[in-house]
Amino acid sequence: MVLYEIVGVFIYPGIAFLFGLAFLYEWIDRKFFARVQNRIGPLYTGRSGILQPVADFIKLLSKEDIVPASCEKPIFSVIPIVYATLPLIALFVIPITGSALIAFEGDVIFLMFVSALITLTVFLAGWSSAGSFSRIGSIRSALQMLSYEIPFGLALIGPAISTHSLSLTKIAQWQAANSSWFLWLQPIGFAVVLISLLAELELVPFDIPEAETEIVAGWLTEYGGRRLALFRLGKDLELVMASTLVASLYLGGAQPLFFIPPVVILILKSIIVLLLISFIRAIFARFRIDQMTSGMWTYLLPLMIVQILLVQFGIGG
Repeated sequence: MVLYEIVGVFIYPGIAFLFGLAFLYEWIDRKFFARVQNRIGPLYTGRSGILQPVADFIKLLSKEDIVPASCEKPIFSVIPIVYATLPLIALFVIPITGSALIAFEGDVIFLMFVSALITLTVFLAGWSSAGSFSRIGSIRSALQMLSYEIPFGLALIGPAISTHSLSLTKIAQWQAANSSWFLWLQPIGFAVVLISLLAELELVPFDIPEAETEIVAGWLTEYGGRRLALFRLGKDLELVMASTLVASLYLGGAQPLFFIPPVVILILKSIIVLLLISFIRAIFARFRIDQMTSGMWTYLLPLMIVQILLVQFGIGG
C-alpha cells in the first residue's frame, strides 16, 4: 500500500505524469495558437516540434542565473519554487483518473485558496525584484488577478450549489449520474470561468502584467536561468490545472466511456478547453487596464450573479 501511494504521488498520476502533461499542453497551445494566426509554431525539436517545450526548459536551466543586487534575495530565490509547486498541489485534488490523489469535501474551496496564493506569489516575485518594470507588472498582476478571483470563484460555486457538494469528484459523479453537463445547464458560468481563467493565467487579451511592448516582461523581467525555468514550468502546470478543472466542473470530468480509460476521457475534454482558451487569445488584442477592470465589474460579475440566482431558483441544475 505504501509503495502504491509513493508511485501515485511521484509517477502516475503524480508529479512525473503531470510534468509530461504540462509540456504536452504547452506544445498543443503553441501549435494551435500559431495555426490560428497562420504561422507554423514549434517544428524541428521532435516530431512536429513536440519536444520543443522540454528543450526550452532544459535550455533555461543551463542559462546564467543573475540575481539583482538590490532585490530581496530570500524572497527572490524561494518564490519560483513556490510558484511551480502551488499548481502541482492543486492538481493533486483534481480527479484526473476518475479519483483524485487527495480527495475531500471542500476541495473546491481549497482550489480557490491555491488560486489566491498564486496571485500572492506573483506579486511578491515582481515586488522583491526591486526593478521598476517588475514592480509595475506586479501591481498590474495583483489588480487583475484579484479582480477576476470574484467571478472565477462564483463560477466554481455554481455547480457546487446544484450538486450540494464542494467536492470535485462528487460534482463530476453528479453529472455522470444525471447524464448532463453543467456546460449545458450553466452556460453563463462556463463562459465566465473561461474568461476569468484567461485573466488568471495572464494570457492575451489579459497579458497586461507581462506586456512586452510596454514593460519588457512585467513581473518576470529580472528573472532568468533556473528561476525563469521554474516560472515557465509553473505556468504550464497552471494551464493543465485550469483546463482539467473546467473539464471536471462543466464537461462531466473523467466519466468512463465504453473501454476508454477515464484519464483519457478527461485529457481529451481538457484539451478541448485548452483549444478554446488558445483560440480566444489568438483572435484578440491586449485590453487596456481600464477595460480589464471595468469589464469584470460591468459584465462578468453581474452575469455570475444572474447565474447563481438562476441556480438558486432551480434553473441550471
